[in-house]
Amino acid sequence: MSEIFLSVIGAGTCDAGTYTLAEQVGRELARRGATVVCGGLGGVMEAVCKGARSAGGRTIGILPGTNHREANAFVDIPIVTGLGEARNVIVVRSGRAVIAVGGEYGTLSEIAYALKLGIPVIGLGTWQLAKEGKFANDIVEVRTPQEAAERAVALAGLRERH
Repeated sequence: MSEIFLSVIGAGTCDAGTYTLAEQVGRELARRGATVVCGGLGGVMEAVCKGARSAGGRTIGILPGTNHREANAFVDIPIVTGLGEARNVIVVRSGRAVIAVGGEYGTLSEIAYALKLGIPVIGLGTWQLAKEGKFANDIVEVRTPQEAAERAVALAGLRERH
C-alpha cells in the first residue's frame, strides 16, 4: 500500500479538550501509517503533530509565512509559502482526506475548499453545514479520534482507487 497523506485542520488556538482530541487523532493516524499534513502552527495543528510524532509518524506543516522557524516543534517537514491564509487550499489539496477538529472561520474555509475539490471531510466537533435552510451532510461526522482516523484512511483509500 502506498503512503497516505491526510490533512488535519483546526484552529491555531484551542481549549484543552480540543487539543487532546487533536493529539489523539494524530496518534491514531500515525498508527495507521498516515503522514499528517496541517498548517504547521499552534493549537490543533501542534496537537495533531505532537500526537503523530509520539506514535512514530511523520508530519508536514504548510506554513503561511516565509520562515520555517514559524513551525511548531512537532513538524518534521516545514513548507514555507508566504501565502498567508491562502495556503489553506494547499493544506487541504495535499491530503487524500481531511479531518476537521473543532475550528474557527479558517477551518470553515478549508472545509469549503476540500468539499469543492471533492476531497472527503471528516468532522470531529466541527462545523455543520446548511443550504437553503436544510442540513447538508457533506461532512462525515464522527465522535472519536479513532473513528476519525478509520474513516479518513478508508475514504483516502477509496480515492486512491479512482
